[in-house]
Amino acid sequence: MKPEEIKPDTKLCTILGYNAQTGKCRKYFNKILKENGVNATAIALNIKDEHLDTTLEGVAFSKVKKMMFENEFRENAVSFCDVMNKSAIASNAVDYIEVKDESIYGYCLDEELASMVENPEYVDTDMELAMKMMILANKWYGTKIDMDLIPTII
Repeated sequence: MKPEEIKPDTKLCTILGYNAQTGKCRKYFNKILKENGVNATAIALNIKDEHLDTTLEGVAFSKVKKMMFENEFRENAVSFCDVMNKSAIASNAVDYIEVKDESIYGYCLDEELASMVENPEYVDTDMELAMKMMILANKWYGTKIDMDLIPTII
């Protein structure tokens, strides 16, 4: 979605990463939203390691309610979570957070991803990321989960 296409009713979420604006998370996530005709977009914030603490310390009290992480921040974000799902605890990493009642809930999608994949030996990192973005788009915006779209998204 181009900046001029964002309207007052466009739903927003955030992506943090070194190169979040041009990263694959944003690319895949926004393609999934567009493919499903959803009026939402991921706003990317390029940050460095030294800015992560400041950014996440204030997120519970900000307008940001949904945030995903590029791979480089998945483990560092754990220390800012008040509550985490089993998969996040087991992997010591979060794919995304949601803010509810000024608490940060951290989630990892590894278990859900594993349940979707019959032959993990045929899944590369791009496919894995596209599937995670599909799961997340479904959770947040009700998009369909259609494994046949993975090649189109990538």
